Amino acid sequence: MTQLDRRITPVRPDLAAEKLRGQVDAPRFAEPRPMRLVTPAAWIRRSPTPDAPADTQALFGEHFDAYEITDEGWAWGQLATDGYVGWMSAEALAPAAEPTHRVAVLRTFVYPGPSIKITPSEAISIGSRIVVERLQGAFAVTASGGFIFADHLAPLDAAEDDFVAVAERFVGVPYLWGGRTSLGLDCSGLVQLSLAASGRKCPRDSDMQEAGLGEPVADWEAEPLRRGDFVFWKGHIGVMQDAERLLHANGTHMLVVSEPFAEARARILEKTGADVTSVRRLV
Repeated sequence: MTQLDRRITPVRPDLAAEKLRGQVDAPRFAEPRPMRLVTPAAWIRRSPTPDAPADTQALFGEHFDAYEITDEGWAWGQLATDGYVGWMSAEALAPAAEPTHRVAVLRTFVYPGPSIKITPSEAISIGSRIVVERLQGAFAVTASGGFIFADHLAPLDAAEDDFVAVAERFVGVPYLWGGRTSLGLDCSGLVQLSLAASGRKCPRDSDMQEAGLGEPVADWEAEPLRRGDFVFWKGHIGVMQDAERLLHANGTHMLVVSEPFAEARARILEKTGADVTSVRRLV
């Protein structure tokens, strides 16, 4: 049997998704319960405890297929956006609804009424998915009765022309392991969110991205790098802004930074002993 990646395969020793029947052994199988996130963001954890390690986040409005919801208030399932599997607080979830729009700016406020002078009820990040029921003046009114400045939203199928320009908006945002919001994100989260804004699906983790994004650039040291090239190290990814500068979220600066690629490469090599493993380019 092919080794399954448990990060993106909804299977546990005691339970598996019904869609995996015949592919995995499990004492019981479950159909998904379609849910959506109704908090600004929520951690997806490895086990159902608040201090369990978390590898990624779900964003407001993203769909989550719950295969189990426990009496203790935890949901185990799979995030529809990138297939990531884990545990989430069930309080963050509600029955699924089809979004119409997405947040197109780094972060926007949700107001309880049609005025920017009212204290916002929450703030939601780029990529969050919204069900807009109607427009009222300058505001989009959501299915839950919130008011969002309409110019901060884009139709769900709208796409940015330049994903690197999206990534550049994050410069100065803190590095956060597993993060996927404008309050904090990691290297692969930066790439994933930026590509999503340009209408491209992207795996969550850097090893998945190295295996699945674009095509390898065989002679990348012999020819100039291009804007949008992905540069990979073991466990890390950055995006070239041009032939010389690299944009990446990293643990050295604890920020998203733009810096000379040659300097970043030399520092990472000195610090970890690891050099670039590949460069990949979107076709």
